[in-house]
Amino acid sequence: MAYLAAIAAHPAYTARFASDLVQPGLRIPLTANPALFKEAVALGREVIWLHTYGERCADLAAGRPAGPPRLLLSGQRPTIPTGGAIPGGANAMPDGLRYDPTAQRLHVGTGFIDGVPPAVWAYKVSGKAVLASWFSYRGRDRTRPLIGDHRPPSPLGDIQPAGWLPEYTAELLNLLHVLARLVLLEPAQAAVLERITAGPLLARDVVRAALAAAPPPPRPRPSRRATARQDSLPL
Repeated sequence: MAYLAAIAAHPAYTARFASDLVQPGLRIPLTANPALFKEAVALGREVIWLHTYGERCADLAAGRPAGPPRLLLSGQRPTIPTGGAIPGGANAMPDGLRYDPTAQRLHVGTGFIDGVPPAVWAYKVSGKAVLASWFSYRGRDRTRPLIGDHRPPSPLGDIQPAGWLPEYTAELLNLLHVLARLVLLEPAQAAVLERITAGPLLARDVVRAALAAAPPPPRPRPSRRATARQDSLPL
C-alpha cells in the first residue's frame, strides 16, 4: 500500500499516464530494484501518514508522530493573525471561501488564515478542489449536487449547526497543514517515479507467477459473538 501511495498519489503520475488512465484501473510500474522499492515504500508511508492525519504509519523516529501532522518550519505554517478569527455566531456564518494569492491569505467569511500557498488552495483530488469541497459541508450554503442516480440528498443533511464551530477551525488548520506537506512531497514522488520508470521493471508474467506461488492469506477467525435468530427476537 505504501508503494502505491508513493507512486500514484501525486500529479506527476496522472500527467505521465494520462492516456492509460482513460480506462478505469491503476497502472503501477513495479521496480525490480529492491533498494528503490524500499525508498518508495518509505516515501509512501509518509503519504499515508498525511492522508490519515497521523493515525497510520506513525513513526516518531522517522519524523511522523501520532496525531495531526504539522509543517516543520514555523514560517510555513498557516496561522490566524490578530483580527482574523472566524466568527462563530449564527448571523456571521461564513458564506464562502476566497483566496488572495498575493497575500497568500484564505478568507473564510469575514475571518482569514495567512500562510496558505497557492498550490494548497489549488490542490485537487479526482478533479475536485479539496478546500472548496471541505467548506461546502460547513458553510452557510450547504446545498449538494444530486447523487449518482439523481436522487435528492437526504433531509438529514439539513440538520447542521447554526454557526461556525471551533472544531471547524481546528479541522481547517489540520487540513491546510496536511495539504501543504503533501505539496512539499510531490517533487520527491515525481523523482522516484521517474527513476522507477527509467530502470528495470517487473514483467507482468513474473508478478502473476509470484502471486500464484504465494501462500493463501490466513482465513479470518470466526466471530464468537452469538447471533440471535429472527424468530427469537422480542416483538
